[in-house]
Amino acid sequence: MSPLIQPLSTSNHDRDRAGLRYVYPVVSRRAGGVSIGINLNPNNACNWACIYCQVPNLVRGAPPPLDMALLEHELNNMLDDVQTGQFMETQVPPEARHLMDIAFSGNGEPTSAPEFSDAVVHVIAILRERGLGELPVRLITNGSLVGRDYVQEGLCRLAEVNGEVWFKVDAVSTERVQLINGVNQDADAVLARLRLVASIAPTWVQTCMMQVDGQAPSALEIEGYLAMLSAVRDEIRGVLLYGLARPSMQPEASRLTALPAAWLDDMGQRIAALGLAVKVSP
Repeated sequence: MSPLIQPLSTSNHDRDRAGLRYVYPVVSRRAGGVSIGINLNPNNACNWACIYCQVPNLVRGAPPPLDMALLEHELNNMLDDVQTGQFMETQVPPEARHLMDIAFSGNGEPTSAPEFSDAVVHVIAILRERGLGELPVRLITNGSLVGRDYVQEGLCRLAEVNGEVWFKVDAVSTERVQLINGVNQDADAVLARLRLVASIAPTWVQTCMMQVDGQAPSALEIEGYLAMLSAVRDEIRGVLLYGLARPSMQPEASRLTALPAAWLDDMGQRIAALGLAVKVSP
């Protein structure tokens, strides 16, 4: 594996630093240690265009065909370095030297790759061969393509190994979804997709909140968001609430500012009051 230029940190998730096409390591605030990412969108193409996205040169579109042999090779080499090499000692802060998960994430929507389900199967097989069968496998997704058969097949494979889904819900109203995520969908569509995903695999809602043009989400937006969470309270595992920790690479970056930690903590308390587990990462 090509050496990284500097130690990893929660403030830098540059997926090119390891010099690999599909596999990249990060120190994840939400995972609580080292997460090995699987990037099925190496061409920086996504079907959404989130205003806070850290991917440079983001474009609309789908990923190129997946080279499964190269993915397997890169993952095995990365795991060699993590398990028996010097990776943890030389690239990771002492407090984060724990391998927490394998996460399908990357530079675009992972489920837009037609090979998504096959990739899940291959990753699980590699982990089992290496004695890491208990390591969580996660999917970080906007949930927009859950209606496709191969996506549901991949979710079933995750569920079989006690994996889980982190389902992005940054906003609920049509206007704010368009502003934050660059797509046109209403609250009913968000709720239906979330329920479908949660019916197949254990699911957390993952939410990034921020100020746009100096304005926090409105009271009406927050009420709609909390109402959606209340509706699925018994169907999801909880909520991962986080703020801006890394700079956006999108044209709108100058419009964004982080919310105060106290604001996010208060939001977390309101979510917890619904009876949901919540993890807040300012």
